[in-house]
Amino acid sequence: MAELKALLFDVDGTLADTEKDGHRVAFNLAFKQAGLDWYWDEALYGQLLTVTGGKERIKYYLDQFNRDFVKPAHFDEFVKDLHAAKTRFYTQLLGEGKIPLRPGVARLLNEARTHGYRLAIATTTTPENVTALLQSTLGPASIDWFELIAAGDIVPAKKPAPDIYVWAMEKMALTPAECIAFEDSENGIRSAKEAGLATIITINDYTRDHNFSNAELVLDHMGEPDRPFTVLQGDAQGHHYLNMELVKRVHQQANG
Repeated sequence: MAELKALLFDVDGTLADTEKDGHRVAFNLAFKQAGLDWYWDEALYGQLLTVTGGKERIKYYLDQFNRDFVKPAHFDEFVKDLHAAKTRFYTQLLGEGKIPLRPGVARLLNEARTHGYRLAIATTTTPENVTALLQSTLGPASIDWFELIAAGDIVPAKKPAPDIYVWAMEKMALTPAECIAFEDSENGIRSAKEAGLATIITINDYTRDHNFSNAELVLDHMGEPDRPFTVLQGDAQGHHYLNMELVKRVHQQANG
C-alpha cells in the first residue's frame, strides 16, 4: 500500500467560502467600474459556477444570459481586463478581512505541516487570488507552507478536466496513490477522480446538491473540536472533526 505523502487542496469553496461573498461581489464591482449594467445575484452566480475559471465564466454569462450585449472588437482583451479588475477588487476584499477560512482549515494545515506532509494547491483561480487569501488569513509566511501552487491558466483545460492535478503531481514527482485531494464541487471531484485521487469533500451553499457519489467522504465542513462536522456520506470512523488520523484512514481505505 502506498504511503500518504501529500495533501492537495482546491481553494474556492474548500479553503474559504470565497464564491458568494468574495468573487461574486468582486465581479459586480468590476462591472460597475467598467460602466456595465450587469449584476450577478446569488442565484445567477450559482448557475454560472457550473463553469470554472473567471474569464470563462464571463464568456458563459454573455453566451447564455446576456446575448444582447454587443461584444467589442477586441473581445478577449476586454474579458481579460474585466477579469483583472475583478481580481483587484477580490484582493481588496481579502485585505479587509472579509473572507475567513472555513472551520478546521487552518488547524488541519498546521497539523499536516507538523507531521511532515507535503502541501500543494490545485485550483482554477488565479495565483494572485491564492496568494491574497493565504496571506490575509494565515499570514505572509504561509505561502511557503505549500510546495506548489498550481493555479489559473497553468494548464489549458480547467476543471473538471484532471489536468491541474496531473500537472501538480508530475511537478512533485508523486503518484495519485501517494496523495489525497480536498474539494467542494462536482467539477472538482470529477477533476480529482479522473486524476486518480482519493477525495474528501466539504460542501458549501452552492454545492450541497452536487453529485459526490464517488467521494470517499463528504462533510459539511472540516470541523473543530468544539464545532463537530456533519457526515453527509461515508464513514468518519468515530471522528467529529477532520484531523490527520482520519485523513490517513480515508486514504488507506481508498488505496487498500
